[in-house]
Amino acid sequence: MKIMIIMMVVSSWWPSAVYGSFVVEESSLTVTSPQSLKGTYQSAIGNFGVPQYGGTLAGSVRYSKDKPKACDPFVDPSSFKPSTSQGGRPVIALVDRGDCYFAKKVYNAQQAGAAAVLVADDRDESLLTMDSPEDDSNAAQYLDNITIPSALITKELGDKVKSSLEQQGEMVNINLDWRESLPHPDERVEYEFWTNSNDECGPKCNDQIEFVKSFKGVAQILEQGGYTLFTPHYITWYCPKAFVDSKQCKAQCINKGRYCAPDPEQDFNVGYDGKQVVMENLRQLCVFDVATNKLNKPWVWWDYVTDFQIRCPMKDKKYGPECAEQVLTSLSIKPSDVRECMGDPELDQDNPILKREQEAQVGTGDRGDVTILPTLVINQRQYRGKLDKAAVMKAICSGYKESTDPPVCLSQSIETNECLTNNGGCWQKGNITACQDTFRGRICVCPLVEGVQFEGDGYSNCQATGPGRCRVDNTGCWIETQGGLTFSACQDSSAGCVCPEGFTGDGLINGTGCVDVNECSEKTKCQCPQCLCKNTWGSYDCTCSSGLLYIHEHDTCISKKISSSKLGWFVSLIVLVGMVSLGVIGYIIYKYRLRSYMDSEIRAIMAQYMPLDSQNEVHNHMQEDA
Repeated sequence: MKIMIIMMVVSSWWPSAVYGSFVVEESSLTVTSPQSLKGTYQSAIGNFGVPQYGGTLAGSVRYSKDKPKACDPFVDPSSFKPSTSQGGRPVIALVDRGDCYFAKKVYNAQQAGAAAVLVADDRDESLLTMDSPEDDSNAAQYLDNITIPSALITKELGDKVKSSLEQQGEMVNINLDWRESLPHPDERVEYEFWTNSNDECGPKCNDQIEFVKSFKGVAQILEQGGYTLFTPHYITWYCPKAFVDSKQCKAQCINKGRYCAPDPEQDFNVGYDGKQVVMENLRQLCVFDVATNKLNKPWVWWDYVTDFQIRCPMKDKKYGPECAEQVLTSLSIKPSDVRECMGDPELDQDNPILKREQEAQVGTGDRGDVTILPTLVINQRQYRGKLDKAAVMKAICSGYKESTDPPVCLSQSIETNECLTNNGGCWQKGNITACQDTFRGRICVCPLVEGVQFEGDGYSNCQATGPGRCRVDNTGCWIETQGGLTFSACQDSSAGCVCPEGFTGDGLINGTGCVDVNECSEKTKCQCPQCLCKNTWGSYDCTCSSGLLYIHEHDTCISKKISSSKLGWFVSLIVLVGMVSLGVIGYIIYKYRLRSYMDSEIRAIMAQYMPLDSQNEVHNHMQEDA
């Protein structure tokens, strides 16, 4: 999955950028009453506030005829607070579009107690994204304080809801659902951070710096744990060919106008130039490449960026390569490796790293271009909300497949554990439960306990199966402990319940269970004439009279002396005979092999010095023939 966080800085003049499509991110909206409006509709998520990614919000709609556009603060601070007449449910404020910024409407409704805001469009058109105001000098006073979600709905739906509320006097209940707003196909979230090293662009840059500092720790934990795959990106523009030799392009661009950034002070005659920002952007990209490919620690990028922001700010006139390389050295990153990666900014040719960045700015598939800033994109879906640690964490956590959430996503500060209430409606037996908490809710899945897998539907039934099942769950079979001894009717090799030896019954905990068999009274054991029987729980004790010895295997009594003397003599005799036999056989084999060896040796020696008879005969025949 991909997450993209983008921060762009603009000045009064900037080079050209290639833009394409813009994608509106939507969430589900379900009207549960009245009957005439029941159904599921789509809404466009606002680009500010805190969308409840991975969650839901159920509430009752309330519309104010006195201030339908909510452009001014509500006189009654409880205009949208829950009331007993509506069952104490959270209130979702419905306001009309027009006359003021979307964000201002949402803030005013929030101040009056609204849990969420729906803005009804005032024209028949496709859904669009409610953006945060960029040109409102007063926006900073309320933008960062918006903590509720908001969405735009169509004019048609807005008119129907208002009609039900005003003309028919019906209560309109709505369920806002963000669980499927972001894809969550697997156990890892891939996210990208689009940023800029300029730290003198006002509130936007300040928010970005604070976010990087606050998010650094959790980002590194997720990366080191293999839960995320992180990649930083930096926005650049290009200078039109007709202006490559102009003062503006030379001040803001490198590689002959190919890669540019706005002037930090928006004044080409003072302070830092845009080309210095591009160089630091390139350096930070190379820090990531070196940390990833040579150190195998991509998360070191977060250390460099935060340290550079603290140690090398523009306001202290330390922004530049000298201070940057001091930071690199303190982090055990070789400055020479980074310089080699950056290349020569004076060359009239493409820089492969910055060229890749420009190509990535253009949207592909379901992901729009990098235009709305700041922006999160999760698995090709753009996040709508403010650049805040908690809000971004919720967005990332909603990108995991259920049951693969990292521990940080299941903390109380991030989500609610549904398993704590009525066990989430899942199966439970003792401390064994099928309820598994997830970021988006809970799932009912039969658990794996101490290596034993439970099987069932997870809601009404789960049963231990396989070897070791009786160790963790007796599956309804009888079990009892007396005098330190425990007996059970559960068997790993069988799914049923069978009373163990020494007991009788159906073996079921809710049936007759297992009852001890009295071997003495039923005369099934210890029945020889000399035997003395005593029943015990699950077994029996048998002794013999007149000093005799009881043999349990044969259920009989024998004399201790006779048995010991005869048995000992017999065993000794067998052992002695065996040892003698082995010795004799071994000696015979030894003598035979020794004699055979000696015979072969003697014959070999004699063959060398004394011709054999057959050789002499052949020699004589040869002389006669001659």
